[in-house]
Amino acid sequence: MAIIPLPGKDLKNLGWDIRMTLPRRAVSIRQLPEKLDVKEGRLFFRELESCMNVERPCIVLDCSRVREMDQYAVHLLLCCLEGAIKRNGDVRLAAVGPTAMLNLELAGLDRLFRIFETTEEAEESFQRRAAHGLPHVAEPVDERGSSANAA
Repeated sequence: MAIIPLPGKDLKNLGWDIRMTLPRRAVSIRQLPEKLDVKEGRLFFRELESCMNVERPCIVLDCSRVREMDQYAVHLLLCCLEGAIKRNGDVRLAAVGPTAMLNLELAGLDRLFRIFETTEEAEESFQRRAAHGLPHVAEPVDERGSSANAA
């Protein structure tokens, strides 16, 4: 569990030790096979379904062995993401090689998945909660433009 001190005054001087503990999320890390044909893909997805049958599944797919992403591999990744999203979860990719990354970009999947250099970074990204739950506040727009400021 991560220990996060509450904001406010210096509580140690008051003799208080108030902390909030947040449980670590369970993250499943799965290695994608080097080649994903129809048979391997179905087997992999069946194994992955056991990880997805929880509330808010957190899944990291290690792509370090994958050399190329063909249409079937792209379809499999989309099925994995769809299954996780249906349960209010997410799938993140890690250690994607250059050729596989090019195929992901060509398919537009680099905009759907969060992609990390290592599985450790991807796993840790599920633990960060600082930005979650904070409302987005739009900055005011200066309608005069930059040319009005130049005069």
